[in-house]
Amino acid sequence: MSVSDRWLLPDGVEELLPAEAWRMEALRRRVLDLFERHGYDLVVPPLIEYLESLLTGTGNDLDLSTFKLTDQLSGRLMGVRADMTPQVARIDAHRLNQETPTRLCYVGPTLRTRPEGVGASRSPLQVGAELYGHAGIESDREVIALMLAMLRAAGAQEIHLDLGHVEIYRALMQQLALPADAETELFDALQRKANAEIRGLVERLNLPQAQSDALCALPSLFGAADAVLERARKVVLPLVPQIESALHELQGLAADLRTCLGVSEIHLDLAELRGYQYHTGVVFAAYVPGQGQAVALGGRYDHVGEVFGRARPATGFSSDLRTLLALDAAAASTLASGEGHTYPRAGIFAPASRDAALLVKMETLRAEGLRVVQALPGQIGDAAAMGCNEQLVQDGSKWKVVAL
Repeated sequence: MSVSDRWLLPDGVEELLPAEAWRMEALRRRVLDLFERHGYDLVVPPLIEYLESLLTGTGNDLDLSTFKLTDQLSGRLMGVRADMTPQVARIDAHRLNQETPTRLCYVGPTLRTRPEGVGASRSPLQVGAELYGHAGIESDREVIALMLAMLRAAGAQEIHLDLGHVEIYRALMQQLALPADAETELFDALQRKANAEIRGLVERLNLPQAQSDALCALPSLFGAADAVLERARKVVLPLVPQIESALHELQGLAADLRTCLGVSEIHLDLAELRGYQYHTGVVFAAYVPGQGQAVALGGRYDHVGEVFGRARPATGFSSDLRTLLALDAAAASTLASGEGHTYPRAGIFAPASRDAALLVKMETLRAEGLRVVQALPGQIGDAAAMGCNEQLVQDGSKWKVVAL
């Protein structure tokens, strides 16, 4: 790398300059205050852990996304976290070890070897909340409601919610008992909603008509909740009766969200298999106009703590603070306290003097929550150049604030 290129950052790795960094901090405070008011306690997992801890439970899908290195003290492989969810599950299962429902939230940097989508960051600032110890649909509804409240606090005006349920696909695969290679091929095609490939696979397997219809119908089982449920009951339910409970859960959850939260745009996608290896029930994603990817994702992942010595039902969601910041720059620039300060704030400029009265006045103003910037001897730049719209001037033995 030449001297002229040393300022460049790796692709997908970003930094925040002062104005945006202050807006990000204001948003972080607002979101964490929201979580705290809903009873969620903050945890701060480490940035790096032993690899086997990061890649167990929910972390199995993260292997290719995790940067790995060798610990010089122990000789063991370590990983830089690509997702904080498995770390929080470990904290609940092993460190807290509570019998009551546990609500935890988190925020912090993560690092990925590859972006999750086109234009996505490889260094997202992940924020999320998890609810452990309750297996009912009520806890799914709670975390979805909290996710929507977070998006509104970030300034999202129009939110579209997608719901799915991984047990529908899982039950269908158990019923069909396909060869392992065929199931892998089908899974990949469903992820891409490649209808032609799915039809070709069905023809090669020479399945009975009912099974063929169910497989080919899966990619099209998305859209308005009522219509999708009606079609699933006609096409898939007769073949796999055990999915009735999953369909009932989705129907009840969609009705609940419409009634209690006023969410009008609710869609179902029964072929949504994101996180299939660890999700065990309802999965959900939130979208807003102008964003090509989901702005928040979540779902149920019961028994994830089993690998840490204690199985507990769990549900939760996560997002990227940078994504949230882009939803509404104006809304993201105010403090959660409601004081209405924008960041960076205009300040009060003080001269480069060691006058005792000036120093007292500066500290008094700072204690009142005001921004005071003192000049350095011989510096370049006046009050305006330093981002100040007021200044301290001496009036006899006292100092007072005057507008520029």
